[in-house]
Amino acid sequence: MRNGISVIIPTYRSARTLPILVDSIAHASWWTPESEIIIVDDGNTDETWAVLHELANSNRTVVAIRLSKNVGQHAALLAGVHEARHSIIATLDDDLQNPPEEVAHLLKTLTDDVDVVYGVPRTIRQPFWRSFASVAAKRMMHRALGFSNAINISSFRVFRSRLRESFSEDVGPGVSLDALLSWSTSRFASVEVEHHERKIGKSNYNFRKLFRFMLDTVTGFSTVPLRIATSLGLITIALSVAVLSWVLVRPLATGESVPGFPFLAATIAIFSGTQLLVLGVIGQYIGRMHFRVMNKPTYTIAERTNS
Repeated sequence: MRNGISVIIPTYRSARTLPILVDSIAHASWWTPESEIIIVDDGNTDETWAVLHELANSNRTVVAIRLSKNVGQHAALLAGVHEARHSIIATLDDDLQNPPEEVAHLLKTLTDDVDVVYGVPRTIRQPFWRSFASVAAKRMMHRALGFSNAINISSFRVFRSRLRESFSEDVGPGVSLDALLSWSTSRFASVEVEHHERKIGKSNYNFRKLFRFMLDTVTGFSTVPLRIATSLGLITIALSVAVLSWVLVRPLATGESVPGFPFLAATIAIFSGTQLLVLGVIGQYIGRMHFRVMNKPTYTIAERTNS
């Protein structure tokens, strides 16, 4: 029997689901009195903190942490990870789509030769665009990070808390917990779990936020975009040489002149677009270095409950 598990739940605008979720966790078969529930208030401006105070006062296993501003799901998770007291950490969403009783399947798969286990939904209960964007993000992480298990990642996971020794509290903005875990180990596994339909509220993720997360992950934890930018530069040089050759050789071979303005305008547009794209990629990296040189924190804890 495990001594205890640290369950981490980042929450944003889901105050109504938290009492139900805490009660479900407390009645799960894997739960022990030594375990703890760490709920991270990700800069909510509604009644969430009051609800968390009430939960912490009525349940000694609940610890609530309020961040001073909204920093995103993964940064909020990182705050909870660094607060965890037990050797095993489980992370759940606050929307009740991850059934707490399914954690037992993840724990069973967390054998001695595995450090991280993801719960992969048998059937995903979310809009088509969200599923499509999620798959695209996972494939991008696989390509950019060399993360072979990226296609199986999810926010429903268990892992060993010792993995946090590989990353500090302040890793800069735009953090990805899964990318950090991939720094720490290559021993990943996955297991199919149930995934319930969301019955209360609506998702706070939209396409813009998902795209931003993908961009932050790829530019923050990989140099693949820079290699792509270098390849674009080489391709542009090759096109330039080909165009120059055509401009010089065609009049000599056929006696015909090259169309002037349309050809020139199209060529400039192609090269200018490529340059702007490459500058944008480089700018993303310079911006990240700027924030990290300034020691911009990943998160700032404003308040804790006294559990």
